[in-house]
Amino acid sequence: MTAKSPLATATSFFADLLLWSFFGAGLAAATGGAGAVLDGTAKTVATFAGIAVSLLTGTRIARKPKIKAFLSTRPVLWFLFLFNGGVAAIAYFTVDGAKGIATAAGMGLVALGAAGGLVSGRRRSGAGRAEDGTTETSATGW
Repeated sequence: MTAKSPLATATSFFADLLLWSFFGAGLAAATGGAGAVLDGTAKTVATFAGIAVSLLTGTRIARKPKIKAFLSTRPVLWFLFLFNGGVAAIAYFTVDGAKGIATAAGMGLVALGAAGGLVSGRRRSGAGRAEDGTTETSATGW
């Protein structure tokens, strides 16, 4: 593996900094930060724009190799499953109307996604086991 040039390192750093800044700003606008400055229709537009920005930048961040590896570990998947499932159940019973149902549905989908990651990881880890407990390998070493 070759070392990156100083210019490439600096460019990568500033691109990551910009991406994380947009993600933070989108989260702030989506979770009520727009309400501190704006009212009415402008507040609603800023909130939905914040949701869109945070979703787009969050997706880009999650595709980075180090973040992707972290998010696919079993402890993180268990946390996401239990926390989001619990929040979905609590939101369904405590938040009135469509907001409660939408919150429960969104959090429930994240919990189901984490559960899917747990189940698929379990299948992959158990599929390559021999009867004596050792891991089988093919002729290619994979």
